[in-house]
Amino acid sequence: MPNVQNAGTNSLCPDNKAEPTRDTQEAKARIELKNLNPQHPADSEDNRLKSAETVSSQQRKPRLIVFDVEGIVIPKRRYLLFEAPRRVSTLKFIRMLLAGFLYEAGLTPLETALRKIYRQLRGLPADDLLQLFKRIPLLPNAETVFHQLKQAGCKLALISSGLPQAFIDDLSLRLNCDYAFGLELEMVEGQFTGQISGDVIKPGGKALVLQRIMENEGLAQQDCALVADDRNNLPMFNLCSTRIGYNPDFVLAYKSDIVIKGDLSEALPTLTGDSTPKPRSISTRDLFRENIHISGFLVALVTMLLALDRFWVSFVIFMVTLTYVISESSRMLGVNIPLVSTITWNAALQPEIYEFVTAPIFFAFGIMLSLLLFPPAIGYAAIAVFTFGDGFATIFGKTLGKHVIPYNKGKKIEGTVFGFIFASLGALFFVSPLKALIGAATAMIIETLPTPINDNLTIPLTAGLVMLLLP
Repeated sequence: MPNVQNAGTNSLCPDNKAEPTRDTQEAKARIELKNLNPQHPADSEDNRLKSAETVSSQQRKPRLIVFDVEGIVIPKRRYLLFEAPRRVSTLKFIRMLLAGFLYEAGLTPLETALRKIYRQLRGLPADDLLQLFKRIPLLPNAETVFHQLKQAGCKLALISSGLPQAFIDDLSLRLNCDYAFGLELEMVEGQFTGQISGDVIKPGGKALVLQRIMENEGLAQQDCALVADDRNNLPMFNLCSTRIGYNPDFVLAYKSDIVIKGDLSEALPTLTGDSTPKPRSISTRDLFRENIHISGFLVALVTMLLALDRFWVSFVIFMVTLTYVISESSRMLGVNIPLVSTITWNAALQPEIYEFVTAPIFFAFGIMLSLLLFPPAIGYAAIAVFTFGDGFATIFGKTLGKHVIPYNKGKKIEGTVFGFIFASLGALFFVSPLKALIGAATAMIIETLPTPINDNLTIPLTAGLVMLLLP
């Protein structure tokens, strides 16, 4: 069901006088799909998707807001990594992980990765797959954001490359969207054959789908906005005048017009045209998270003052990290481990709450590698510029930041300046002023770069190497 017009419940659409049944809605949507693409076998030249209000109104048409799904509306990769594997063997699960890793590393095309992943689900009943999907919660405030956009007169579209059409249809009904596109699953007698198809899995397929929607609605580039998080959505960028990167990967951090990290509701002013200045602030969750990050400095300080063995300290950190991995795996299965799960829940970014949070793992490895790879003083200084620089850059960037760094719109110049100051002060505990300043400068330059490698690793390792090479 690639499009849904006026789908949803009365709570999201208060002007509806009667709520149609789900079967009626789906039947209507299947009929309307035929009008979407003249090149599709089921297409025609009709344009029934235009509402009577849009046809009769002489005002500018409502804006179309296009959303990627995973990482924007639902937790990223939650379905294929933690829900679907409940029905497959360990070997198949490992194959799914490997295919996903190869795509993330840029070593295999998306279509190839998806075919390998879904092949592991062969033989599962269609209803089982859908019920597993329905277990996944929406990300915080997703329903509120979609509701406010509908009230603002926006058309809403969900376009996913990684999830089946039936799943996106279900989300569309819940969020009152106008269009919904996903991949197609091949079914035989109610069971999945392991084969997938659809435009959305092809190179540039999402852009093709969006183009059809725009033609159907009679919209131009300036009428469309996009909210996405990874490079798979880049083909749609040229079709939209407003491009929002939501917790984006390194490519979208550079290509997006606006970068948002945290709550999806932060995108509302841009999407609704609300130009009212919003006070800059940092949430309690962000403050708690960055305080944990900054406290990593104590590892270096205590290790030096107490003359602890660096290898023993690294082993302790590794065991704590292992405990965290077990805790996160259990949390994904609905079992919370006291203290560890509580800290994760309070420190994770909003989109991470229902995902496996990997940032603490990279953070721990950044500290461990600094201890193990460099001489003591350099290793301690690398930890200092890493924990102080990155932590204080985030705090001051969110509270005082006004000027965006052009090549990474998720960072603020003011945050980088304060990060450099505190990173320098932290490094002075362990190395000379020259090494402290150059190490801090290196750390903050790396912190601003949109790179594919987690900066919890790149910052301490690069800064430590530069300080090591200095005389």
